[in-house]
Amino acid sequence: MKKYMNKLFMGSLAGVTLLVASCADDYLNTKPTDSVGASSTFETTTNAAMVINGIAQIMTTQQYSFSQGYCGENRIKSIYGEYMGKDFVYNQMAPGWAVIMNGDYFTRKATVYSAYPWYYYYTIIGNANAVIVNIDGAEGTEEERAFIKAQALTFRAYAYHMLMQLYTYRWQDTNGGTTNGVVLRLDETTGDMPLSPVKDCYDQIYTDCKDAIALYKSSGLNRNASHVWLPDLSMAYAVYARAALTRQDYQAALDNAKLARANHPLMTNDEYAAGFCKPNREWILGSYGDPTENQWYWTFGTQFACNGYYAGNTQYGAGAIDKELTDKIPDNDTRKALFLTVDKVAGFDLTDPGVMSQTQAYFVGDDIWDKASEYILSKTPSGLDDAYQAGYFYLGAQLKFWVFDTPGISYLCHIRSSEMVLIEAEANYFLQDPAKAQAALEELNAGSGRNPAYTCTKTGDGLLQEIIDYRGLELWGEGFSWFDYKRWNRDITRKSIADGGNVHVATAVTIKANEKNRWTWDIPEAETNYNGGIDIAAN
Repeated sequence: MKKYMNKLFMGSLAGVTLLVASCADDYLNTKPTDSVGASSTFETTTNAAMVINGIAQIMTTQQYSFSQGYCGENRIKSIYGEYMGKDFVYNQMAPGWAVIMNGDYFTRKATVYSAYPWYYYYTIIGNANAVIVNIDGAEGTEEERAFIKAQALTFRAYAYHMLMQLYTYRWQDTNGGTTNGVVLRLDETTGDMPLSPVKDCYDQIYTDCKDAIALYKSSGLNRNASHVWLPDLSMAYAVYARAALTRQDYQAALDNAKLARANHPLMTNDEYAAGFCKPNREWILGSYGDPTENQWYWTFGTQFACNGYYAGNTQYGAGAIDKELTDKIPDNDTRKALFLTVDKVAGFDLTDPGVMSQTQAYFVGDDIWDKASEYILSKTPSGLDDAYQAGYFYLGAQLKFWVFDTPGISYLCHIRSSEMVLIEAEANYFLQDPAKAQAALEELNAGSGRNPAYTCTKTGDGLLQEIIDYRGLELWGEGFSWFDYKRWNRDITRKSIADGGNVHVATAVTIKANEKNRWTWDIPEAETNYNGGIDIAAN
């Protein structure tokens, strides 16, 4: 047992190589395995490129060491990014999931919730390290070796940044980066290793991004434009921008966000309303989705698409947006049109239990149900199945995420250029340049056509709140809410239906930013038990 756990968590499959079996034309069905040695996997750049493709698939593959649904970014987005955040409402799940949604598990280091992100991201890191260590000897052109190494460095930086957000204090609580970070593995070794200081971890993320950027440029190569699941130069800039924002290095965040979106224009209104299930010009990174790679009931779309399996066959719905947020947004905003908000059912008394459930916030009256149904049907994108066929319509129900095949087939977006514009707005705010922060918001909201009438003249705390509100609206459901509120060091307060919100009473609470281990997940017990290099007393 100790040998198994040592392999699983001490480096989390560092040095694992990959078997390759072609399953779809564009996306290779590659799975981690110990049955092929590095010497054969990295004999050629063609084989090494398949390893990069395999890392991309890890991001949407069920990890069988864990229970159903633990399949990469899907799980991170939902449980860690949205369930615990401010803007995502999931009332049917609330009574059972309240301990997670209310942040009560951060110090429960023996649970799957503590263990999973650690295992998952170190799996990515371990595979990336194998590429970085071995690619220089691969047969192929120097340009190919440089490009593949850049991709591996980008994946490693992405994974380390996610670990830092989950398992370390927010930057302002780290005493200048001197508190414990994570285990900083940069090669294929799996022995005992201590936690590195937070500053060293961020420095490594920066270094990986800078090295990747230089290699992308020197290679002169790029990914196929349709292969959004593979890293490229834009992704390296985007990861750099994200990490710098989290580290409160606002100039670096600003500079890299601009570069990240340079070749990714903001999507049109039609693209925004097309279902978020296939890539468009705004996507910088996403995961592959196709019936030939069907993950069945473990996909994001199965549970969180408005025409996915849950919404079509159960009472759970597919998630709703917080009423407090949408109450602030003008009714003419294209994004607000993708939610079943109060304006869509004007004239109905939502405090009447004969109209809306006062515990779950779904509509029960025939007239309001018909009104909601009519609106939902009007928003079905061409060629897709209708939403919410199970007949449960929640206040705030989302019409943003759709699937194009059953039970939950869709591509899944991880990074897009709208996020980069919002990083620019936030960075400019903290750099004390309100005019440029306002201009970034106007570019996102008016310039894109999402709300052509939008202008911003707010300053001070009002400007920051505007950035927070529009980040919550623009990126709703994409896995950012909890991470953002942690970074901002802001309390999360959710209002019940009785108090004018739309949140189940089980999760209608205030979560203080300075409580609950400062929203930091403890290093999982499975790692500390078998990695003797970690000083548990100091952790």
